[in-house]
Amino acid sequence: MSNLALACTLIFVAVTAVLSLKQKLGLEKEIAIGTVRSAVQLLFIGYVLHAVFSAQKPIIIVLIVACMIAVAAWNAGGKARQLRGIRVRIAAALLCTEAITMALLLGLRMIEPEAQHIIPISGIIIGSSMIVCGLYLNQMRREMDTARGEIEALLALGATAKQAMKRSIRRGVRGSMIPTLDAMKTVGLVQLPGMMTGMIVAGADPIEAVRYQMLIMFLLASSAALTAMLLSSISYKLWFNEELQLIELPDKD
Repeated sequence: MSNLALACTLIFVAVTAVLSLKQKLGLEKEIAIGTVRSAVQLLFIGYVLHAVFSAQKPIIIVLIVACMIAVAAWNAGGKARQLRGIRVRIAAALLCTEAITMALLLGLRMIEPEAQHIIPISGIIIGSSMIVCGLYLNQMRREMDTARGEIEALLALGATAKQAMKRSIRRGVRGSMIPTLDAMKTVGLVQLPGMMTGMIVAGADPIEAVRYQMLIMFLLASSAALTAMLLSSISYKLWFNEELQLIELPDKD
């Protein structure tokens, strides 16, 4: 892509801003900030990855993945930042998911143990898992409003915190996985995913692109389930205070 073609992509941003102004959505500032940040961040990571791929040093790969997990945990934790320790638990869930999935990918030789394979796929895993964490926390916030009476009644009858939260946790996990499962059902019919499209545009054989996309879709389903279940199992106690009473979170963070 030429620099002129790249500059022309700002037309899409301009259209979005104009529509926001016309509809009085008040999103112009967010659109501008998002545009600048995404451009700067992508250019920065592009140069970083160029250097990393040339160096091929494991310690650098580990540091980059760790940075991804830290940023993802901080961002997802903002959905329920009043829960003390939620970001640490999100980071733990993301780390476990990344470790398990990457161990399988490398152990079964589905990908090569090289930076150009590990880092992009790790980004896909961590990024999608971050979204799952955010969806789970949003769902649990709603559960604390709609199922509060049910949970408190179970606690009054002698149930443990885990027993009282069991149904809410199950609904939270299911809700966080719905977008991933819906994407699996419509991929190839409604949308052509990013990796597949990128490979085809770059000139790769469509069948080879489909094979890699199948790997990614199955990987996303697995990582979504792992992340949601891990986070739910290590974070449910945070919704209670020391007296085993449900805490109340404000409607907006």
